[in-house]
Amino acid sequence: MFGFAEKTLNLPSRKQALPGREHALSVTNQHFVSGRPIKEPFPDNCRKAIFGLGCFWGAERFFWQHDGIYTTAVGYAAGLTPNPTYEEVCSGLTGHNEVVLVVYETTHTDYAALLKIFWEAHDPTEGMRQGNDIGTQYRSGIYTFNQEQAGEAESSRRSYEKTLGEHGFDPITTEILPATEFYYAEDYHQQYLAKNPAGYCGLGGTGVNCVWSAG
Repeated sequence: MFGFAEKTLNLPSRKQALPGREHALSVTNQHFVSGRPIKEPFPDNCRKAIFGLGCFWGAERFFWQHDGIYTTAVGYAAGLTPNPTYEEVCSGLTGHNEVVLVVYETTHTDYAALLKIFWEAHDPTEGMRQGNDIGTQYRSGIYTFNQEQAGEAESSRRSYEKTLGEHGFDPITTEILPATEFYYAEDYHQQYLAKNPAGYCGLGGTGVNCVWSAG
């Protein structure tokens, strides 16, 4: 078993990771705000994106408010434990990140616009934390579904890191990885800040605009 610092700031090995379970958690397939489904199948003009930028309650709200978003959901990604619970993810022993699944309509917005929201909504230089939220599940991450997304993510990171550096910030710590299994979080987490308008949101950006464009 890890000590507190190890458990929260270092990802577990496969041997250390919790075993999880065979079956997925039950989740209501309806977005609390839009009423649209949060599970596939999605319309043909939609594409998926996954981002981790700290506590997923506030992160999800940043995206569902954007024009051209078909639906959003919160969950767990980039870890080792199958079908983890929130408590297991918070233990630091699953390796997962708290993430937002963003389903966007390509006829109304694009991936570059989502990347701008991502970079500006949090501080991507903080490592295994976001503000007062400390732990591996709060790390900054972009999880891509194809080479086009990966290329745009890398290009935007290079550009924004240069801009942040000019404003005195440390290098970006964001991980950019191919998307693996997305596990839906428990029902009460979905669209949490719409259900609980006075709920906690610890996200705060750097105040530095991301002027990158896919060209």
